[in-house]
Amino acid sequence: MSFLARNTDPSTSHAAAARVTFADQHHTIIYNCLLEHGPKGKDGIARITRLEKVQVSRRMIEMKRKGIIVLTGQIVMSDSQRGEREWIAVISTKKGEANA
Repeated sequence: MSFLARNTDPSTSHAAAARVTFADQHHTIIYNCLLEHGPKGKDGIARITRLEKVQVSRRMIEMKRKGIIVLTGQIVMSDSQRGEREWIAVISTKKGEANA
């Protein structure tokens, strides 16, 4: 199963998701942003990385499923002054062990 297609999506969507290469690049950019700048919301990440907000939004759940970022439980203000979830990078300290 791809993180870019739902179980209920048609096979054409799964085939298209399998061809996507930019998602891993976005994961790296977003992860490094969170490492370097600390916890951020989607808009803060987009501002720093110069990715589009929708690009960041699409990657956050994928990265959460991979276990490389987690929610802090905090709500931060978006650029439009609405509350949005704050994310933090998970830092692996030892094999099988991780810290946020």
